[in-house]
Amino acid sequence: MQSSKFVASFASLCAVAFIVVSGDALAQFSATVTATNDYDFRGVSLSAKNPALQASLDYELPKGFAVGIWGSNIDSDYYDSEIGEKVNVDDDVEIDYYVTYSAEINEDASFNAGFTFYDYPFGNDTPSYPEYYVGVTLKSLDIKQWYSHRFLGLNETAQYTEFNYSQDLPNNWSVSLHGGYSWGDYWKNAGGELMDYSVGVGYALKNFNLGLKLTGTDASGAQKVTDDAFNNEARLVFTVSTTLPWTNE
Repeated sequence: MQSSKFVASFASLCAVAFIVVSGDALAQFSATVTATNDYDFRGVSLSAKNPALQASLDYELPKGFAVGIWGSNIDSDYYDSEIGEKVNVDDDVEIDYYVTYSAEINEDASFNAGFTFYDYPFGNDTPSYPEYYVGVTLKSLDIKQWYSHRFLGLNETAQYTEFNYSQDLPNNWSVSLHGGYSWGDYWKNAGGELMDYSVGVGYALKNFNLGLKLTGTDASGAQKVTDDAFNNEARLVFTVSTTLPWTNE
């Protein structure tokens, strides 16, 4: 039932995306569709190491502002060793709503900020929550500081600091590096602060972007998750994405 709701929601989002980007008068719209073997979020699998289909729809506003919506299937079912059986979590879809702002500082640097609301509309087990960020882009380096006053819907704060580096290479290749650090009250109570990483390569094939990255965390002890749900071990993630409208370049 939940899967059918996601398919309907995803199909609707894609349909709207194709319609709105089909006219030149609506060039401020863009849409991205992504297929991946694993929905990776800060080194953690949110699809239980299963494939995920994702789509976003973005609209550029004047003066550096933009709004958007993003969706993906998720899988949070896990095996409970205490009861000796699998626990079915009643959430199969994540929908994110976001607002972003970007302003150029000079030709090599820009300031950016934003707000994201993470929502799980077709289930009752995962609470919705907000998160905010400020950041700066320095040529190929992007730095962001995230903050949530109700992380995962709890009355606990959490912060996330991330560094992203990307560099184009000859013949349509690219390389990317990521480092992230989760800290704050929530993580202290959850067993300790956590670092995640990824190293990836990309290839542009006409209107499609192919990506392969190695990602994971430094989790150990009770924080290390070896089950499929919320797995945070080192693993390979492959993605294929395309952004509309397509260009003739």
